[in-house]
Amino acid sequence: MAQGSGRRPLVADKRYAKGGAKGPAQRRGAKPASKRSSKSSGGFFGWFTGKPRAKPKPQSNPQRRAPKRRKPTGPRRPRGVIGTLLAPFRWLLRLIWGFSWRVGMIVASLVAMAVGYQTLNLPEVTTLLDGRAHGSVTLLDREGTVFAWRGDQFGGVVTAQTVSPHLKNAIVATEDKRFYRHFGISPRGVASAVRINLSEGRGPLSGHGGSTITQQTAKLLCLGRVYDPNDWENEAAYEKDCRQGSLWRKGTEAIYALALEVKFTKDEILSIYMNRAYMGGGAHGAEAAAQRYFGKSANQLSAAEGAMLAGLLTAPSSLAPTNNLKRSQDRAATVLRLMHEQGYLSAAETKSGQDNPARLSPAAEARAGGYFADWIMDGVPSFLGTQTTEDVVIRTTMDQRLQKATEEAISFVFDNKVRPGSKAQAAIVVMSADGAVRAMVGGRQTRVSGVFNRATQAKRQTGSAFKPFVYATALELGYSPLDILLDTEYCLDLPGSGEWCPKNYTRKYYGEVTLARALRDSLNVPAVKLSEAVGRDLVRRVASDFGIDNAMAEGPALALGASESTLLEMAGAYAGILNGGSSVTPYGVSELRLVTDDEALMGRSGGMGERVIRPEAAQQLVWMMEKVIAEGTGRRAQIPGWQAAGKSGTTQAARDAWFIGFTADYVAGVWMGYDDNTPLSGVTGGGLPAEIWHEAMVRVHEGLAPKPLPMLAPAPIAPPPVQPAPQRRRDRIQPGRELGRAVDGLLRDIFGPRN
Repeated sequence: MAQGSGRRPLVADKRYAKGGAKGPAQRRGAKPASKRSSKSSGGFFGWFTGKPRAKPKPQSNPQRRAPKRRKPTGPRRPRGVIGTLLAPFRWLLRLIWGFSWRVGMIVASLVAMAVGYQTLNLPEVTTLLDGRAHGSVTLLDREGTVFAWRGDQFGGVVTAQTVSPHLKNAIVATEDKRFYRHFGISPRGVASAVRINLSEGRGPLSGHGGSTITQQTAKLLCLGRVYDPNDWENEAAYEKDCRQGSLWRKGTEAIYALALEVKFTKDEILSIYMNRAYMGGGAHGAEAAAQRYFGKSANQLSAAEGAMLAGLLTAPSSLAPTNNLKRSQDRAATVLRLMHEQGYLSAAETKSGQDNPARLSPAAEARAGGYFADWIMDGVPSFLGTQTTEDVVIRTTMDQRLQKATEEAISFVFDNKVRPGSKAQAAIVVMSADGAVRAMVGGRQTRVSGVFNRATQAKRQTGSAFKPFVYATALELGYSPLDILLDTEYCLDLPGSGEWCPKNYTRKYYGEVTLARALRDSLNVPAVKLSEAVGRDLVRRVASDFGIDNAMAEGPALALGASESTLLEMAGAYAGILNGGSSVTPYGVSELRLVTDDEALMGRSGGMGERVIRPEAAQQLVWMMEKVIAEGTGRRAQIPGWQAAGKSGTTQAARDAWFIGFTADYVAGVWMGYDDNTPLSGVTGGGLPAEIWHEAMVRVHEGLAPKPLPMLAPAPIAPPPVQPAPQRRRDRIQPGRELGRAVDGLLRDIFGPRN
């Protein structure tokens, strides 16, 4: 066509130019398709499945050519029948996946908020190290050396940096080898624990827990709850709740563990664990356990000792070395092997630790002070003893050398002089003349605690061991040890009981005897006569003033020891004779104070009291009692090179046998018998009890220079003229000197026999 024809070229009309005419849909006021689909493509279903609803296709321009469809780059979905069958499964998987990750996000958010809340409420690490509800009691001997502990012992704060590396490594090796790599929870550990529980026939959460050190720390902290007596029946109920293993509890424990990981460093968490963990024997924390079992600080522990303490964490009570040392050593050998496998010890160090296992300290071997410590705790006010909320230190009168001597003496006699299988028991007390108790054994099992103490708790008839108080009364009234008593058949009429005739142990009578001989040979008839002469009430008063604080017999059998007493009381009463006639209150506490205080809350708990008899009377009685050991019924108690005084005692049917005596330095008392009052076979106070006394006192006096007894020999008495005495059917009096002629002659003739 010619250029100049004036006609426009044939091109497509621009039907929808800017500002031009609109299409039909636009003219009807319809919104663009993209805007419509944006509101209808989501919704609840789409949010959970992750796939929006299909968007409506935009209206195509019939004048425009459709663009070529791109080939899909991913795997092609199966078409036809297979595609139709798989479509529901694809839809279900999309639904599950969409639901899961969104629920996971919600749970994670809730956990994060819970962890954050717990983190904000956690106190500083220093306040979490000592979590005891009660305090401890540390018992020192007379030299200031620790020999026993009571209560919840906390030796002091240790940290992961200050504690022995062997202990730190042993704890990590045996309790949580991935401690420094996990975030507070070990899924691998939990899975392994579940597998082990199922393989052993238990439930998945029963037995092994797979807990990390952090989770165990959370449990020790009771998830932040502090014991309040107003909220719990007792502390045991509180601890039981803290250690429950329900699924909900495990979940809250995990959250608390995560909070610990956020708040504290790994070493701080380990420090809390080492200070809070119970390690048996009343020891809470590594320092207390190290002191309790090995007598050293936790920073001085060897590999074998550290392994033993770490091994206790599994079962602290049953594995405690004070309960079963061999079992504890076997467990420590396993811990040493684990330490070697994890690179903490070389093969040589491991073998050395296993070949030379940890041993207990002497104090630990003594089983926490045994009977002596129990006696001390029974005498201390509960708010300063068993129920104390503070840490208390008690300095006692115990002498550990003497304690060992008494234990060895009892063991020696029972091992060598008592028939095998015998159930007989024995007890022994050693004290100074002022009543300070130096040693105590309350039974044949010498190294025990919390058991029946026959030295302080058993009240038994004293037998002839009571007779010195009859003679003390007479000497105080002016009688002489050389005065004469008539040992012959003698009877008294007792109201309501009839005639009572005391007899000597030998079933013989010896005629005229001095007071000294009557006591030396433990004659019964002269003792009863003398008691009747001076008056039973006065005898009871003297015995009570000397410290026998029990109801005493009312009848004439009082003189023969029909009353009951404890061994401790009897030894204290004899101490009064030794010290010159003053009363004695046996005591074991020298000083009591709080750990945080320098001044004592309590001082000495006993000692010498008021005078009971004159010093001259006491010294003459000592002279008489010395004859008992030198020449009489107590000859088996003799100590070569030493003066000793004492008295034996055997009750009716030999149910109790005693020997109590003293040197210038120490008083010792021994009791022997059966707990069920079964009669002893062939045993008297001058037999096995005297031998136990001898063995103990020989050991007690080792290394000491002999000292003379504080005794006073009586002045000789001129014999009076011989006067015949009337013969009586029951009391045939022989001519000669006789103390108390008014008693055996005039009073009987006028008033008849005394009751």
